[in-house]
Amino acid sequence: MPSLPRFSRRRGLVATLALVAASAFTGLAQGQPLTGKTVKILVGFPPGGGTDAIARVLAESLKDELGATVIVENKPGAGGQLAAQALKAAAPDGTTVFLSHDHSISILPQVVKAPGFDPATDFVPVAGFATFVNAFALSGGTPGKSFNDYVAWVRSAGGKGAVGVPAPASVPEFLVKVIGEKYKLDLVAAPYRGSAPMMSDMLGNQIAAGVGSVPDFIENHRSGKLRMVAVLGGARQAALPDVPTFAELGLAGFEDVPYYGVFAPAGTPKAALDQFSAALAKVIAKPAVHDRLTTMGLTVGHMSGEQLGARERAYTATWAKIIKATGFVPQ
Repeated sequence: MPSLPRFSRRRGLVATLALVAASAFTGLAQGQPLTGKTVKILVGFPPGGGTDAIARVLAESLKDELGATVIVENKPGAGGQLAAQALKAAAPDGTTVFLSHDHSISILPQVVKAPGFDPATDFVPVAGFATFVNAFALSGGTPGKSFNDYVAWVRSAGGKGAVGVPAPASVPEFLVKVIGEKYKLDLVAAPYRGSAPMMSDMLGNQIAAGVGSVPDFIENHRSGKLRMVAVLGGARQAALPDVPTFAELGLAGFEDVPYYGVFAPAGTPKAALDQFSAALAKVIAKPAVHDRLTTMGLTVGHMSGEQLGARERAYTATWAKIIKATGFVPQ
């Protein structure tokens, strides 16, 4: 049988290699659907706040693990409600996710009559990466070094005071209400559009105290520009060993700590969810990232989508009881 001409053998080899390459690319695309894409991380608060800073730390490393362009898009307003609505409207292909803490996912649907989204049906949990605690902080010009000093100072001024909170009808606002009742003070929660503007007023001594997450306060606490004097949670924080818990101060019931997680639109393919979750697990295991997040006041640890979903449901149930006890009526 005559052999094929050399050019025919060469063309056959090229065609075979092209077929193999195409098959390999197809397999990669199917197994890694986000690779080569642009992935947008929605953040429901302004630049400069704790959540924004966390998102940018993660985005920088996620781009390498995903092999994708990763951008952070801030959609501030209504305590993350606008960002959550944007997630619901996004294509369910994994290229848009929402990095959020407890407020937007667990609290907003309980305090707003028509939030424009339902986490149970509109979202799917991708992965969790940390828990944290909220703290009570004093502005630099506020007298006293402890929470009890603050209580005594407010009483000496007639028992009235304003406390900043990063969003209306939030865990910090409910905490202000409970503190007022516990210590028989007339405290009013002053809501802001995120932690950054609240922090600006605290640093300018425009408001005497504020309640927000430890990541929001920790840099200014370390520099002495403000003072965290009490934290929620069941134990003191490793980053704040000298700051007591509210339970130590006699205010129990706030031991269930909030979470940080990533959520995607319902219907997002499992392959995309798994790829993002695996990439996030690798990112937070990197010493530089892990240490940075820990320094920001987070307790870092990966949760699968299923674990994040369970954590979110448990936290929602805990705060449903507290919100009901305050007599709050959804607005």
